[in-house]
Amino acid sequence: MKRTLISMTAAMLIGGSLTLTGCVEGNLNNASFAALQDAAQAATLSDEDAQAMAAQAAVEMDKKNKVMPASSKHAKRLDRIVESFRNEDGLALNFKVYNSREINAFAMADGTIRVYRGLLDNFTDDEVRFVIGHEIGHVKLGHSVKAMRTAYATSAVRKGVASQGGKAAELSNSQLGALGEAFINAQFSQSQEQDSDTYAVAFMKKHGFDPRAGLSVMKKFQQMDGGKGSMLSSHPASSDREDHIASLL
Repeated sequence: MKRTLISMTAAMLIGGSLTLTGCVEGNLNNASFAALQDAAQAATLSDEDAQAMAAQAAVEMDKKNKVMPASSKHAKRLDRIVESFRNEDGLALNFKVYNSREINAFAMADGTIRVYRGLLDNFTDDEVRFVIGHEIGHVKLGHSVKAMRTAYATSAVRKGVASQGGKAAELSNSQLGALGEAFINAQFSQSQEQDSDTYAVAFMKKHGFDPRAGLSVMKKFQQMDGGKGSMLSSHPASSDREDHIASLL
C-alpha cells in the first residue's frame, strides 16, 4: 500500500506556542488533509471569526467548570470589584467565577473574563483588578486572537490525525472545550507579558485604583508554586516583570 509523507510546514505558519517540527507518515485520507488545510488557514483566521470561536469555546468552558451562582459571596465580591469597568476600552466584558481553588483568570477575544475562586481567596481587590487589567491587555493588544489562532490550529491538526474518513467536520462541542483549554493554557511571550503589564498599570491609573498592586501580585506569584494549568505556569512572574512595573509607577 502506498505510503504518503506530508510535511506540516504550513501549520508552522501559525507561530506562537504551536511548534510542529515533525511530519505525519501514513495513509492520509481526505479528512486528514482537509484538517491540515484548516491548520494552515488558521494563520489568516479573521478577528471576527476568532471572537465568535472564543464565544463558543467559553460556553463549553462554562459547562466543564463549576460556575458559582450570582448569589455566592465570591460572585458578589467580583461584581463589586468590576462594577466600574464592565465596558472597557471598547470591549463589552462578561464575568463569571469558577469554583476552583486554582490561582487563575483568563480573558478571551469576545470579552469573556473568568476568575477562579482561588484568585479571589488569595488576592486583594486591587490585586484582582490588576490581574484582570493584565488579561484585558492581552485581548486589546491582539495577543488573545493570536493565541486563539494557535489553539484552533492545534485542534485542527489533532482532528486531522484522528480522522478516519469523510470530509473534516466543524469543531464539535468537545473540540470547542479542548480549544478553550488550549487557549487559557497558552504561553505568552516575555514581550507580550510586559506589554500587558504596561496596559494593566495604565488601566489601574485610569480607574483610580492603586497600580502598586501589580508589585504585590508579582511578589505573590513568585512565592507560590505554579502548577500545571494555573496562571502561574502560563504567566510566570519574574523579577524583570516586577522591575518593569515599578518603572511605570
